[in-house]
Amino acid sequence: MRSSAASLHGFHLRSWRFGPETPRLREEALARDQWTEQQWHDWKQEQLAFVLHRAATRVPYYRDQWAERRRRGDASSWEQLENWPILEKEALRSDPRAFIADDCETRRMSHASTSGTTGTPIELWRSRATMRQLYALSTARTRGWHGVNPEDRWAKLGGQVVTPGHQQEPPFWVWNGALNQLYMSSYHLAPNLIEHYLDALVKHRINYLFGYTSSVFALAQEMVRLKRTDIRLKVAVTEGEPLFAHHRSVIREAFQCPVNETYGMGELVTAASECSEGTLHQWPEIGHVEVLEDTAPVSDEDFGELVCTSLLNSDMPLIRYRVGDRGRLTTGIPCNCGRTLPSIDIVAGGSYDLLITQDGRRILGLEDIFFRMPVRQAQIVQERLDLIRARYVPAPGFTSDSARAIVRAVQARMKGVEVILEPVGNISRGANGKFWLQVCKVPEVEIESVLNLSRGL
Repeated sequence: MRSSAASLHGFHLRSWRFGPETPRLREEALARDQWTEQQWHDWKQEQLAFVLHRAATRVPYYRDQWAERRRRGDASSWEQLENWPILEKEALRSDPRAFIADDCETRRMSHASTSGTTGTPIELWRSRATMRQLYALSTARTRGWHGVNPEDRWAKLGGQVVTPGHQQEPPFWVWNGALNQLYMSSYHLAPNLIEHYLDALVKHRINYLFGYTSSVFALAQEMVRLKRTDIRLKVAVTEGEPLFAHHRSVIREAFQCPVNETYGMGELVTAASECSEGTLHQWPEIGHVEVLEDTAPVSDEDFGELVCTSLLNSDMPLIRYRVGDRGRLTTGIPCNCGRTLPSIDIVAGGSYDLLITQDGRRILGLEDIFFRMPVRQAQIVQERLDLIRARYVPAPGFTSDSARAIVRAVQARMKGVEVILEPVGNISRGANGKFWLQVCKVPEVEIESVLNLSRGL
């Protein structure tokens, strides 16, 4: 029954993501992989002009902003990107509907929530046309680059809750027939339960795998420890977290396949995927990227703050949006893969520790309990195996019912923990400028003890 319900929902998602135009859009995307730098420059200038004009004349937030500037005697042209102020996440979070073009109806659009890279819940809307263009790009530059066919069966390790957090018997996944997808919850990746996940990959004849880096890595570690060789994938694609060398090495050994990284965000202002040569190629169709330091452009190929402008989603355009990450762009240097897409190096701004449950499960993405809560920022801190501190900046509308809902949500995923709620005025970044969404203060020796106990060692 659960798989039937998931498949029914999958048919709805498929109708939004894919249509009769999808094969054409996918082929056009692959053709653009070979465009020259001049072709990209000309295309981006035309698209950027369209988006800036649409934002200034049809999007309430920007239209009001420019009207106020005109009243003050500011004659700057909105056709020049440098004349636009940098957009902070708080402005988007405070009134997301003000960023939707006035010729759009939100009831006819896809709605999503994301934490962004700073732990601030953000609501987003996309048209069906935008969704289909996005998924055509995604299938071309993740699956298509690595020889994956549309009919291949795949698994997604993600942050959706499939079964209650206290459940200790599989399945911890659900089959979505409409998307040919085995959706596997990352919340039950305890060492003593991971073998069930591996068995499910075999049973469902999975050809490739998508998931949080830490979740895919957890599967791979156990696969290697158990000396299993019965799962061989076409590719493992990581998302949501940085992919480091030790992650790549273990995942490649376990699943006997290439391991490739992706980069992106729900706000749809920039995205990238890794080719077979290890280059992270930017998708210029998604957004225009500036690399700044103190609002000034940095020298070519230097690292700086990423400030991005929507090109794909012109119905909810974000102009000069500060994404919270640092990076650099490289253009004009051909990649050995043969593609001419610009490359991008990322220093992620939002970071996670993995939390640890008393039965040895590693938890990622717990902060999503705040997505639809009236909070401005949120952070989960695990101080002991049995103690979670939920720090949050309350927004108008936060009540005692909101507080109780947070406690219930945490305890549903981490059975037996005490939850301390800590309202604060601001959640500061670490010394390296990163905002940590999850922080684990449990000593490593204690974590290892719990893991070994879970494994029966």
